[in-house]
Formats: sequence, structure tokens, C-alpha cells
Amino acid sequence: MSTVTSSLNTWQRKKLCSLFNHANLSLLFKASVHGYHANAFHQKCDTQGPTVTVAYNKSGYVFGAFISKNYAHTGQNVVDDRAFLFSFNDKEMKENPLRVVSGNPQYTFTDNGPNFDSLVLLYNNTTNAYSNPGTYQFDPQKMHGNDLQLTECEVYRVEECGGLMEKPWRNVQWNSESRQALLSTISGWKPSVSSVKQARILLVGPVGAGKSSFFNSINSAFKGYVSIQANTGTAGTSLTTQFRTYYIKPSNDVTHVPFVLCDTMGLEDGVNTGLDVEDFATILKGHIQDKYQFNPLMPIQSDSPHFHKSPGLKDKIHCVVYVIDTCKIKLLSDKTIEKVTHKVLFCTSGSPQLVLLTKVDEACPLVAENLKNVYQSHYINQTMQEISTKLGVSLSAVVPVKNYYQELEIDSQTDILLLNAVVQMLRAAEGYFDDFYNPEESE
Repeated sequence: MSTVTSSLNTWQRKKLCSLFNHANLSLLFKASVHGYHANAFHQKCDTQGPTVTVAYNKSGYVFGAFISKNYAHTGQNVVDDRAFLFSFNDKEMKENPLRVVSGNPQYTFTDNGPNFDSLVLLYNNTTNAYSNPGTYQFDPQKMHGNDLQLTECEVYRVEECGGLMEKPWRNVQWNSESRQALLSTISGWKPSVSSVKQARILLVGPVGAGKSSFFNSINSAFKGYVSIQANTGTAGTSLTTQFRTYYIKPSNDVTHVPFVLCDTMGLEDGVNTGLDVEDFATILKGHIQDKYQFNPLMPIQSDSPHFHKSPGLKDKIHCVVYVIDTCKIKLLSDKTIEKVTHKVLFCTSGSPQLVLLTKVDEACPLVAENLKNVYQSHYINQTMQEISTKLGVSLSAVVPVKNYYQELEIDSQTDILLLNAVVQMLRAAEGYFDDFYNPEESE
């Protein structure tokens, strides 16, 4: 699945969210990807409830409109007493956003495209905007700097986060002692099968979900500083083109790292794109070796130098982890869900499975404010239940994390979520080894 990423940087997102009360922004439409055309806009944005349309120009303005009612593509004028236009500029970070409401109680917007009378985006199906203060009274210089050439236009669904629960629904200790205890638990874990020294954990999921970032984050948690080893980014297709086996070096706090993280190409919707399901099944059986270059057009052949003809138990995958961007759960296509549930899950029917939800801080502003809110956030709880239902896995197998992606130093709370996830993976892998456990070997 091609990745559609937000153009909002961290500061801009916070500025935009300040116009709402703890709302989550879920990207629906991006003109540079879906097209600067009203039909493309309506295909993605109709009947989505409250939305905010965000335009960008080269003058540094971020401007647009919020509406609380549906687009329906009828061409009718709509009254919405919650609607408003907004604007802010990268050069005025300390200034509050401009907010302008309609001066006509009988007219707020036309549900035929992003048309707000005084401000029309994607004007005539182009990269231009139309601006003529009237229904909405504003100074064009303050609204968009008189720059009507758009560099991007996006639409986000505005979702209420639902606030915080009275108490966490999962108990996590957030102090430094807990972080050290988790490291000790991981370091002391050993597979119950003597022939295996390290659990092999496979990361799989849609392009851009954060698989490689998760390895970098785990590596950082063990090293004690932010580390970058695996290739990451926001490209529309998978940056991981090889099968990679990543080993984490022991550090001062950890004498033994009892697991290996394996990374793959991302799952994509199209034919002959992304990870081939046959290759996925071959990985599980331990046949594919490190640095094999995937070929979406053809699965690995047995005469390949990277094909392991006689893998042992130590070479197989002991736990499969589906990595999914929390912000994009509602945007997962039916094809991606089908690929995961009907094809990938079928291959892993004998392997323990976990679902790793990344970017929980981007998905919920309450979690962004304080990571400790992750298990008190109504929104995160509902999202975890939703993905549990979509993929048909137990809610106990769904684990949220925050990866390191812009930080320069590690954070204890981020580490605790990451290390808790590793503990759950090792426990899942232990379930795999139980089928091979021989009590005579342990005597």
C-alpha cells in the first residue's frame, strides 16, 4: 500500500489542533497524491463527518476551513454554526491562529468541493485558490499573504478523542526502576528449547508503518542513546528491499540479548508490489537468509545463494509481529486487510502473532502531551479494539508503542513502552517453543 503522509510538521499540527479540544486528525485526502480535482476530493471526503481542509503555499501560510457537517456533493448551501476559516504562518510561531466565522447565518459552505464562498480551494480543479472576502470577512494578507498558488491541499477527519478514562486499563510502571527491571527480564530470558539461543521475531506490515523505525528504537533503548541503523523514511514504496536480520549488541545494562528482529518489504495493495506472500511463507520456514534482495515479480528460488535448504528450528520465525500505523487504521484498504488476514495469517497459523501499533502519540494529542496517558486514552483503547476486530486477533495481542523518530536523546517512558512490547514478543515466542519442549533436555 502506498504511503500517504501528512505535510504538517509537529509545530503546525499542534497549532492546528489548538483550534479544537483534544481532537485527533486522520488524513483522508492529499491533492498531490489523489489529484487536484473535485471528484477525487469527494471520493475521499464525502460523508466523513467533521473535517478540516488544510492548504499550503510557498509564503509559509497554512490556511483552510473546518466544517462539522458532511460533504455530500449535492451543490447545496449548508448552514454550520461550528464552521470557521483559519490561518497561521511559520514565521509567526508565537501568534495565535487567525480564526474567522461566517457572517451569514444562512450560509457556511457549499458541499460541492472545498468551497467556502470567500475561500475556494482546488479552484477550477487546479492548484490555485480563490479568495474574495464576503461571507467570511478577513484580511487576505493575513489569511494567505495574497499567495493563492497552493503547494499542497489536504483534508483531515476531525475525531474527538473522548478524553481520559478514570484509571488505566493496563497497568504500567513508568519509573526508571521499571525500565531497568524490563531490561533485566529481557536479558535473563532463555528459550525453553536448548538448540535455540535467540528468538527470531519477524516484523511485517504496510509500507511506512514503522517496522525499521521500531528496530532502531529498540536498539536505542538497549544502547542508551538514539541510534540509527535500519533505513527509514516516508517514501511511497517500501524502503526495505532486502530481508534483514538485525542483531542488537549487549550493553552495560544488558549482558545478553535473547532475540533477533527480522525486517521485510512492506505489504502493498497492488499486484507484483511489496512483499510476495510466497516469500513470506518461505521466511517463516527459515529458508531465506540475511540480505536477500526481494523481487516482487517472483518469489525466491531454491537455487538462490540466499536460500537455506535445510533450516533448523533456530532459523525459523518464532513470532510474527504485524506493525501498523495507529493514525492509518481507518485508512487501511480492504485489499490490505485481506492480504493480512486471508493470506499472511493463513501462513502464520502455527506461529504466535502480535500486533504492534506505532505512532500512538501522533494518533492522540492526549498521548502526545503525556505518554503515560496511552492506556487511559479512550481513543487509543477504541482504536486497539478496532484493529483487534479487523484482524481477528485477541485484544491482549495488540501492543501500542512510540518509536524514536525526531528525538536526539532517549526517554524513559518511550523506552518502557518499547521494552514492554519486547517482553510480550518473547512471551509469544515461548508459546511457539512449548510445542518443541522436551523435559529430558532440561534435566
